[in-house]
Amino acid sequence: MFDTITIETLQAYWWIIIALLGSLLVFLMFVQGGQTLIYTIGKTEPERKILVNALGRKWEFTFTTLVTFGGAFFASFPLFYSTSFGGAYWVWMAILFPFIIQAVAYEFRSKPNNFLGHKTYEWFLIINGFLGTLLIGVAVATFYTGNAFSVNKSAITNLADPVISRWQHPWHGLEALLNWRNIALGLAVFFLSRVLGILYFMNTIDDEQILLRSKKQLPLNAIPFLVCFLAFAFAIFTMPGFAVRPYDGTIMGESYKYFHNLIQMPIVMLMLAAGVVFVLLGVALPLLSFEKSAASGIWYAGPGTILTVFALFCLVGFNNTAYYPSVYDMQSSLTIHNSSSSYYSLTAMSYVSLLVPFVVAYIWYAWKAINSRKIDQKEMDEGGHSY
Repeated sequence: MFDTITIETLQAYWWIIIALLGSLLVFLMFVQGGQTLIYTIGKTEPERKILVNALGRKWEFTFTTLVTFGGAFFASFPLFYSTSFGGAYWVWMAILFPFIIQAVAYEFRSKPNNFLGHKTYEWFLIINGFLGTLLIGVAVATFYTGNAFSVNKSAITNLADPVISRWQHPWHGLEALLNWRNIALGLAVFFLSRVLGILYFMNTIDDEQILLRSKKQLPLNAIPFLVCFLAFAFAIFTMPGFAVRPYDGTIMGESYKYFHNLIQMPIVMLMLAAGVVFVLLGVALPLLSFEKSAASGIWYAGPGTILTVFALFCLVGFNNTAYYPSVYDMQSSLTIHNSSSSYYSLTAMSYVSLLVPFVVAYIWYAWKAINSRKIDQKEMDEGGHSY
């Protein structure tokens, strides 16, 4: 089926897969957002147990999606993988470490006689919730703001030093934290994950005090999310971008590049607008009609998050745009055309990608099966597996 498709189509296809996985990852980070609220919404040990167990039912989805996202990027766009993961290794290590301690926390928090105690593992979850969301947002923002690296493909023939990509900043990725636009998106992802976590609690937990505190926290996190997201959106739509000359691949600066992309790709503009509206609906409905709409807020904000993030990936990957720009050497910037795998590799992987709908169906089935009933104190008292 894929044998008659051009390599340009395959490259676009795989960028769509990457965008979808990234969108799902951001949505599933409601787990991380909920973890940062353990002590804010849970005031007693039984309440915190309810919160942790509600999140513990879903934490593997986030972890698995993160690994799948990284694997898909490596397989389809290996030059990005070698450039970013090989050069900006400190920021990627800073991202992976919180996810490692998250796994440890869910495994050992409720084990009898654990020598660190509940609170230590709960703080592991809080650290994962804060650093995991903030740093992933910062890393994604660099797709717009750029990084300091150089690429020399001809170096592969140098047997003494066959290194294609070189990072040109001694902080190896952590310098991204010095750019306010990166921080704006990082904080937007952090507060969005908390909003989604709150809506997930409303959908999953049956406890009056937890629900009342969740309602109180919803606007306190939704407002800073909107401020940070709008600041990032204003920044990228008014800043110069990195355009690609189609006939020879030359990278050029272009004023208002990402705004031009938005206008020139109306489908993406509609997705972005719809995503933002759905997120706002997911926040507004529980506040306006709590008893009627509290449990359904996640089903508006979740798809809204996926649409919004998907649109942001499309803005930076399509319409002759460099998705990973270099501020050190503009011509080293990465595009979906100059950083992808070969035609035959992309074709072979595309056959495997046909299994994605079955994976999504399984996730949906597992989600519904796990959430067959709401969590309350009675269920915690009845025993069973506990995180």
